[in-house]
Amino acid sequence: MSELKRTPLYPAYQANSKTIDFGGWELPVHFSSIQEEHHAVRQAAGLFDVSHMGEILVHGPASKDFLQYVLTNDLDMLVPNKAQYSVMCHEDGGTVDDLIVYMLEENRYLLVVNAANTEKDFKWLISHKRDGVEIENQSEAYMQVALQGPHAEQILQQVTAAKLSEISFFRFAYPAKLEDIEGDFLISRTGYTGEDGFEIYGPAASGQAVWELLLKTGQPYNLQPVGLGARDTLRFEANLPLYGNELTKEITPVEAGIGFAVKTNKSADFIGKEVLKKQKENGTERKLVGIEMLDKGIPRHGYPVFSEDEQIGEITTGTKSPTLDKSIGLALIQADAAEQGNVVEVQIRKKRLQAKVVAIPFYKRK
Repeated sequence: MSELKRTPLYPAYQANSKTIDFGGWELPVHFSSIQEEHHAVRQAAGLFDVSHMGEILVHGPASKDFLQYVLTNDLDMLVPNKAQYSVMCHEDGGTVDDLIVYMLEENRYLLVVNAANTEKDFKWLISHKRDGVEIENQSEAYMQVALQGPHAEQILQQVTAAKLSEISFFRFAYPAKLEDIEGDFLISRTGYTGEDGFEIYGPAASGQAVWELLLKTGQPYNLQPVGLGARDTLRFEANLPLYGNELTKEITPVEAGIGFAVKTNKSADFIGKEVLKKQKENGTERKLVGIEMLDKGIPRHGYPVFSEDEQIGEITTGTKSPTLDKSIGLALIQADAAEQGNVVEVQIRKKRLQAKVVAIPFYKRK
């Protein structure tokens, strides 16, 4: 068995967290409890180590045209210090990965990709490389933390001169400084929780110092360190897709409900455009929906979903929602069964239990 990878922040929390193997990384699943950490982010603030995420630098005179070809969103909408959510697809529309593109300056972009997909994504980009483009996997050079929740801005503003109130959603400050910590940082108003907050990128060597500085500064605001468990329940309630669940090689971004990141009307051709354009124009045979259990039971990833005696799909993510105190799930099912209010059945162990199709996201910040 190969040794698990650890982020630069690992020494800062190894003694006070429960860690698990997450895609080859030893990461905290929780510090106190998933429920407590979930509520902390919804009500106050939470700090996440997300340094396992991948960072790929794409630069050179042809970098924009190259990214227009491999990504579904339209880079014409980007300017320096603006970020964009996008997807890489196969020719058949299936998902290679979802990611965020940061435009650092003209012809210089930072792609932040899912940790388990970093090597795969890098190879995918290299396989489509053209003249005038340089592609560098810089993941080991970065640390990344996410500071999320209603008090995130108040906490972070105390340790940076960057004017956070002027950074709108999917905008970022770069280069920025953090109090008494060497190096340049990228401070982005983005996140994966459904709450306001920031993601902070910086030199790997600064990781422990950043973690300890933010936890100390956030004490008066009830800031808590948060693990992977609550990260998953938070993103799930907000209907933010997880690669391997809502997005896979077999699931297109249109089927997964993120067609807003697929710009089939952009002039540039891109991989999968023809299939995805047809899906946007004609609809899809499958659709991602929310379900709420009517019978007592918790839907889990992979559980089959039935309409009468026909299997119509399966659960992609499900749990008992800490915020709503209900058993809910996301399910990829046949489109003709996706109408809100429609009653379906979820196979939980040896029983089929009733659930109804409901609106998503389950949670939206006020």
